[in-house]
Amino acid sequence: MAFLKKTNNQLRLFNRKMKFYYSVNWTKTLYFNFKKLPFETAKQLPVFFYGKVKLKSISGQIIINAPVRRGMIGFGQSYELTALSKGTAVFLLEGTIIFNGHVQIGKDYTVYVLKDGILSMGNMSSLGSNGKIICYKKITVGNFARIGYESQLLDTNAHQMYNTKTGEKYPLFTPIVVGNYNNISNRVTILAGAKTPDYCTIGSNSLCSRDYLSLGINVMIGGVPAELIKTDISRDWDGESEKLIKWCVI
Repeated sequence: MAFLKKTNNQLRLFNRKMKFYYSVNWTKTLYFNFKKLPFETAKQLPVFFYGKVKLKSISGQIIINAPVRRGMIGFGQSYELTALSKGTAVFLLEGTIIFNGHVQIGKDYTVYVLKDGILSMGNMSSLGSNGKIICYKKITVGNFARIGYESQLLDTNAHQMYNTKTGEKYPLFTPIVVGNYNNISNRVTILAGAKTPDYCTIGSNSLCSRDYLSLGINVMIGGVPAELIKTDISRDWDGESEKLIKWCVI
């Protein structure tokens, strides 16, 4: 019985990985890898594009700070339980993206890294389907920072704001830092200047707009704007990390 169970699990894993390969947009995948990466790296195809994607610009730079493996970076990867594609993803790379390991970006994403922007994605970090990253200057996402669907990270206020009494102009761009092992629910907005500690949980539909590092690790925040909800709480990363790797790494 144990042998049959093991064999069945291996077949299910193989079947799932084959579905991944069949869903790859090979035209965009081949074009991007050989256009943006050194030949010895590109031939390993570390970056996969899945489904429809509009490459608005890829004039920027991509850096992989990890051992290179095929498909280790997935744009439009169907890693969520429910993630039906509703349209076309949009990708613009004029600045720099640094990948520090395996990264999953869900379906129908919008990722803009502007000319002076630096987006750093940690190992096993993710952005759920219909998610948005708009990076003008700097956004850092930690290792195992899992961001739910329809969430967004924007390091800019988009419009210049100022103090009507003093005339002081507020910063237009402020870096974002998402800590390691962050469990970020769906429809969370992370704005310019936000910093979350390691092992932070963020509730659905929250708005994060400030530095939360002083709260310490193992905290839950949430609300509009997000405030401390609970201490001494964390996702069971020790129990789930291996499962996540098996599920998401192709």
